[in-house]
Amino acid sequence: MRIPALLAAAALGFAATVPAAPLLAQVKLAASTPKQGAKAQGTKVVTLTFSEKVNPAKASAAIVMTAMPGMKDHPEMLIRNFTPSWSADGKTMTLTLRKPLPAGTYDLRWQAAGADGRVMTGKVSFDVS
Repeated sequence: MRIPALLAAAALGFAATVPAAPLLAQVKLAASTPKQGAKAQGTKVVTLTFSEKVNPAKASAAIVMTAMPGMKDHPEMLIRNFTPSWSADGKTMTLTLRKPLPAGTYDLRWQAAGADGRVMTGKVSFDVS
């Protein structure tokens, strides 16, 4: 009858000697230029800064025009005239446009994975005048 109690005590003693596995945080968007809800002008560079180093192979971004002044029911339009690059620390993605964004409302849609490998997604909405 004492064997189960001894086994439980031994298991608890062993568990106390094994270090806990570190908790892996999910990558989050820490900052962006333009910021969420911003009113920008002449936007030619867009940046996304993440909470941790991102795996570039599991990261992407898209600039989507969602509304154009004076045009009712404007369909979404993907903006393709940019070149992506990464900072040396692997936390900031920069999208450099060949021409400034025309006036309109935009979503900067992103996906990225950090050390835990889990792909997170999000968007930043802003206006250009």
